[in-house]
Amino acid sequence: MLIGKQTWEFENTPTIISTGIVGGPFEGNGKLSNTFDQIYADLWLEQNSFEQAHQLLLESACNHAFKKINRTPANVQFLIAGDLINQITPTNFTAKKLQIPYIGTFSACATSMESLALAANLINSKNANLILTGASSHNAAVEKQFRYPTEYGGQKPPTAQWTVTGAGVGLLSDKGKGPKVTSATIGKVIDMGMTDPFNMGEAMAPAAVDTIATHLNDRGIEASYYDCIITGDLAKIGRLIAIDLAKEKNLFLNEDSFLDCGLMIYNNDQEVFAGASGAGCSAVVTYGHLINQLNEKKLNKILIVATGALLSPLTVQQKQSIPCIAHAVSIENGGV
Repeated sequence: MLIGKQTWEFENTPTIISTGIVGGPFEGNGKLSNTFDQIYADLWLEQNSFEQAHQLLLESACNHAFKKINRTPANVQFLIAGDLINQITPTNFTAKKLQIPYIGTFSACATSMESLALAANLINSKNANLILTGASSHNAAVEKQFRYPTEYGGQKPPTAQWTVTGAGVGLLSDKGKGPKVTSATIGKVIDMGMTDPFNMGEAMAPAAVDTIATHLNDRGIEASYYDCIITGDLAKIGRLIAIDLAKEKNLFLNEDSFLDCGLMIYNNDQEVFAGASGAGCSAVVTYGHLINQLNEKKLNKILIVATGALLSPLTVQQKQSIPCIAHAVSIENGGV
C-alpha cells in the first residue's frame, strides 16, 4: 500500500457514498451556491456565539450526509475531522453530540484532506467499514482568533484571504456507489521563512508544489493523468507562485486544469481580497462541487491538494516564520 516515501495507494478503493455541505450567507451568494445542501441566512445561526455557530455548521453538514442515505451516527465507526479554532473545540463539541468514536485532526486549512487520507487508510486496511470525515470554518470565529474581530473593521492588504463560513463532510465506505479514493500523499512541513500572516498564499505555495511533485513521482504518473489538480486555498497569489515553483522542478502544470478552491467558491464581484481560505474552503468545494462533477462524469480523475499554514496567534506575535503543509488525495471514478 505504501509507494515511494509518502504515498498510500488504496487497493480496496474506499468509496464516498454520501456528502453534506452547508454554508453561510456570503457563500450563498457565491459561484457554487447551488452545490450546498443548506445555506444559513446569517453568521450567528441563531446561536449565542460565533464558535457555537461554527459547531452547528458541522453538525448540520453531518446530518445532511446521514439523511441522504438513511444512516445514523450509530452506523459509523469513526468521526475524523477538525477545524481552525483553539483545540478544535467546534469539532470536539460536534463529536460529543454525535457520540461517534472520534479522531480530531489539525493541519490548518489542509485538515480536510488529512482527515480524508486517514479515513481512507482505515477503510482500506479493513479497520472500519463506514467513517464520517470532513472539516469546517467560520469567518467571524476565525478572524477573531487569528486577526482582528470583524467588528473592529481592521483594514487588510490585497494579499489577504477571506475565511469561508462552511462545513463539508463525506461518508466513506468499504462498498457502495460513488467516487473512489485511490491514493493519498502525506505532506512534509515546508518553511521558507515567510512571516506575513496576511499573505498565506505565498507561504503555502512551496508546500503545495512539494506534495504535488512527490505524489506524481511516487505514483509514477504525469500531471496530465488527472483531469484537474486542485489546491485548497492558494488563491490568486499563491496559485501563480506555485506554477512558477513547479516549473523549477520541471513540473509543468496546465493553467486551465490547475485550479484552486479559494478561487472557485466566490463570484468575481465579491470582495474577498486574493480569494477564499479556511479549513472549510477545500471541504465544501470538494464534497460539494467536485464530488458532483465526478458523480455526473464531467470529471473522472482529480487530485485535491489541501494547503495549510501551521501558525498560531502566539507564533505570529513572537515573530516566528510560518511553517506550511499540503496533503493530497486522489479521487477517481473507478479503481486504481
